[in-house]
Amino acid sequence: MVTRTEEEEVNRLENQVENGGGGVWEYLCLVHKLKLRRSDMVLKHGLSILNDSKKRSALGPEEWTLYEQVAVAAMDCQSIDVAKDCIKVLQRKFPGSKRVGRLEAMLLEARGLWSEAENAYSSLLEENPFDQVVHKRRVAMAKAQGNTSAAIDWLNKYLDLFMADHEAWRELAEIYVSLQMYKQAAFCYEELILSQPTVPLYHLAYADVLYTLGGLENLQTAKKYYASTIDLTGGKSTRALFGICLCTSAIGQLTKGRNKEDKESPELQSLSAMALEKDYKLRAPSRLSVLSSTLRGLKI
Repeated sequence: MVTRTEEEEVNRLENQVENGGGGVWEYLCLVHKLKLRRSDMVLKHGLSILNDSKKRSALGPEEWTLYEQVAVAAMDCQSIDVAKDCIKVLQRKFPGSKRVGRLEAMLLEARGLWSEAENAYSSLLEENPFDQVVHKRRVAMAKAQGNTSAAIDWLNKYLDLFMADHEAWRELAEIYVSLQMYKQAAFCYEELILSQPTVPLYHLAYADVLYTLGGLENLQTAKKYYASTIDLTGGKSTRALFGICLCTSAIGQLTKGRNKEDKESPELQSLSAMALEKDYKLRAPSRLSVLSSTLRGLKI
């Protein structure tokens, strides 16, 4: 995950490069290091180096890394001829390389030759079953074809091998949510919270899924995770504050007529409502009346 400082540095260099202030190689290296896909910029400025023999030779061994970087950027931008030329250079320099073989398969994918690309990826995985890049390309290819069920299957197989990949768990969770498969999505977010318990985004997403599932137990758990989101963000998550209010209202409806022991203390929802009103007064005073009306409708 790219930090705010790193993103600011990339943007600074990008503006500098675009305005003719130099630093092209530094920019390309940083984009590569952070695994960003600024494909149009990489294609434009990467070619400016590769097409200049003096600049290219000055790179030393990094020349081949740049060819690879530009090839991927060209495929992203559908500049297929440029990608072909870069891959041909790498084929001559590294005959039989599996890394170049991945680029060849990606080129088939970029051209829409799905079955040929699938065969190429399968061949690469036979030789190295633990090639993460190839596994991820299969997922991406399934999604590109609109084959969501295949994407789910490939992601699950990938996670059987690489259980610590947080981005893969998150991607799988988001696919499940898009298909309204909330129980499966909840499992994915549980895995993420277990491995990264201090990331508020996962607590919030898990709470949203549980609230959507409904039922008293799920609502009570959702409320706890909205509360943990508020704690982790220092009270700055408006969505989580709303979540507390919504859960409280729904729990109140489900426990209506029960003994007082079964009902929850109103303290948390009162604090959440007050925090929301304070936030709206500062950031959206014109919408404060709408908020107050909404909270009254929830009987908060």
